[in-house]
Amino acid sequence: MRLVLMGLVVLLVGCATQVPEVRTVRMEVPVLVSCKTQEVAVPPWAAASLKKADPLELKVRALLAERRQRIGYERGLIAAVVACQ
Repeated sequence: MRLVLMGLVVLLVGCATQVPEVRTVRMEVPVLVSCKTQEVAVPPWAAASLKKADPLELKVRALLAERRQRIGYERGLIAAVVACQ
């Protein structure tokens, strides 16, 4: 029993005399950064105000104008996404 106790004391003394090694480790971790762009405003759609009784020519012109609006709106959204990449 005494021999085991002396062995434990020697082990503990041996651990206490070691100096811990200090190392600096550099870790590169991607960090999420919020993207700051201007909000793309939704245009007032040209066909939103159409009524059922409106003439066909007016409806076609409004739909063609809305198509151009949509294309411009999508380009603005794509530009905002590309700016954040």
